[in-house]
Amino acid sequence: MTRAWAAVVVNYRAGALLTDCVRSLLTDSSAGEVELVVVDNGSDDGSVEALRHAVPGAQVIRSPGNVGYARAANLGIAATRAPIVAVLNPDLTMEPGTAKAMLARFDEEPALGACGPRIRNVDGSDYPSARRSPTVALAVAHGLLGLWWPTNRFTARYRELDADPSQPRSVDWVSGAAVWLRRGALDAVGGWDERYFMYVEDLDLCWRLRRSGFDVAYEPAGAVTHVQGASTSRRPYRMLVQHHRSAWRFARRRLSGVAVVLLPFAAVYLVTRCVLAMAEHAWHASRWSPARG
Repeated sequence: MTRAWAAVVVNYRAGALLTDCVRSLLTDSSAGEVELVVVDNGSDDGSVEALRHAVPGAQVIRSPGNVGYARAANLGIAATRAPIVAVLNPDLTMEPGTAKAMLARFDEEPALGACGPRIRNVDGSDYPSARRSPTVALAVAHGLLGLWWPTNRFTARYRELDADPSQPRSVDWVSGAAVWLRRGALDAVGGWDERYFMYVEDLDLCWRLRRSGFDVAYEPAGAVTHVQGASTSRRPYRMLVQHHRSAWRFARRRLSGVAVVLLPFAAVYLVTRCVLAMAEHAWHASRWSPARG
């Protein structure tokens, strides 16, 4: 029997957080039993073994190494059958009733292709997970100013910081950390683009969904708590490089026609921003190092 929804958890060295995530998904029975799959990207931290001990019936797919978020998501989606499938980070927990709220949104809006829940940080604050698709000017201004001045008006516009996080709305894109997707819409656009290893694949997916006539929405009646960067914080500089490499891939897809003349400038900008982001990270880390108390 096909269940109403499926959950694909992409794991990479999430430790005990993976088990907490899976338990929270299984506990929420508001939309019936979930069809749950964990796709592990070659973790060697014992997270999968701990999950199997805590939840013996958990279905785990071992990918051929660390294949990236998009490919792992596609592997998990292919192993499920439900018409609505959520793709989730392993370092989050889902609040009870979220499944029912998210599925209700899809029932109400037949053209809805992707929907993101309210994402809270561990301190209870809201993470700006529903955002605007950036224009070239907005991307440049946010990318540079946002490193040291996160409340500047360009970053605020891009992250839609003036929006009420308690109100549902239509948006350009939602974070791939927790996103519910209509299988038919995914099939129509060819799924997640596996050429992205990490980062920007969510922006790319929502952009392609909207170009194909599907809607993207934010639904705060569903909510998750997310531990930001549990897997990526171990290699911050490598992740910064991956982030900007993914941004370059999206720029090459987005800039077409006469706008392709901007690609050389985009390349220079992204290299420059990557170096600045590394410098900002190093400066921040030095300020909070144990040696400085």
